[in-house]
Amino acid sequence: MSDDDWFAPKRFGYGAGNPIAWQGWAVLVGYIGVLTIAGFTLLPRHWILWVAIIVLATLALTVICAQHTKGGWRWRWGDD
Repeated sequence: MSDDDWFAPKRFGYGAGNPIAWQGWAVLVGYIGVLTIAGFTLLPRHWILWVAIIVLATLALTVICAQHTKGGWRWRWGDD
């Protein structure tokens, strides 16, 4: 495992699996924290801003996961 591998690849399918390093866990906890804080502070009055924060946070999480998945993102059939 290199220093840039924060997430394990999925065994079947496309994308990232579980975090395998503390950095991956920190990113995941931060993502959940942003969604939780945004939900408690913005809903129900500012739901458009809440949706925008969810979209931006999810986009950021996707980019980070794609850059830091061991072996990159590709389709896997479970043979690896």
